[in-house]
Amino acid sequence: MKKHLLILACIFYSFIISAQTRYNEGTKGFIYNKEKGVDIRLHTQNGWDVNYFFGDIKNYYTTTFYRIGVGELKHFKELSKTLDGVALYPTQGFGSYTFGKQNYCFPVRLSYGLKHYYTEKAAVNGVALGISYSGGLTLALMKPYYLEVNTAQDVQPAIIKYTPETEAQFLDISRIHGKADFFKGVGETKVIPGIHLQAGVHLDWGAFDEFLKAAEVGIMLDVFAKRLPIMTPTDSATSTDKIDINKPFFLNFYISFQFGKRE
Repeated sequence: MKKHLLILACIFYSFIISAQTRYNEGTKGFIYNKEKGVDIRLHTQNGWDVNYFFGDIKNYYTTTFYRIGVGELKHFKELSKTLDGVALYPTQGFGSYTFGKQNYCFPVRLSYGLKHYYTEKAAVNGVALGISYSGGLTLALMKPYYLEVNTAQDVQPAIIKYTPETEAQFLDISRIHGKADFFKGVGETKVIPGIHLQAGVHLDWGAFDEFLKAAEVGIMLDVFAKRLPIMTPTDSATSTDKIDINKPFFLNFYISFQFGKRE
């Protein structure tokens, strides 16, 4: 009888140890070594980007990751819709365009970062809280912004981009039909290098699960080698010189949503 009880006690003890190990590994993420997924984010300046990331799970608290993504950066002047009651920035219907826009800006970002958790997620329906910070190289792809405009010589609208020679037509609201086909000028795209840094508060609904479900709110800084020519120069109120309203840096708040898988 004692022998049977001893055997049952050993079996029960082994079961408890096994269950506890599986619980700890499952809740603290030690059974996973890698994670990968997609990060979709929106910026305060009406920008956006889509990223692919992959990382190494060092332990429950720490994950290092690499991220590559592409998005769009916009100048704050693009947010304006009217000026003195005139609709300068139509946003709906055929022929919509952004007045004064010189180039599209599509940044490609290559990042290395670290994610660190400060709280443990509850065993059921909990959220893990942490921080995430990263930095790396940014390549701004500048594609010319083409417009369809009326000219004195042409019956059909001409397709032009901004240059000192076309400035009068490009900025004449009465002549503008709308923006040209997006792919016009793709071959003229130029690259301006830069760097970026970002940091955010990370909320993870799946910190111990196979499927990653997280959100992040933070701040991001892009700094480029020179001003990004997104908008055309504007007239000065005090002289005949033009004012370059473009800048070499962008500071944005962002919110992102991440979906992925751990292995």
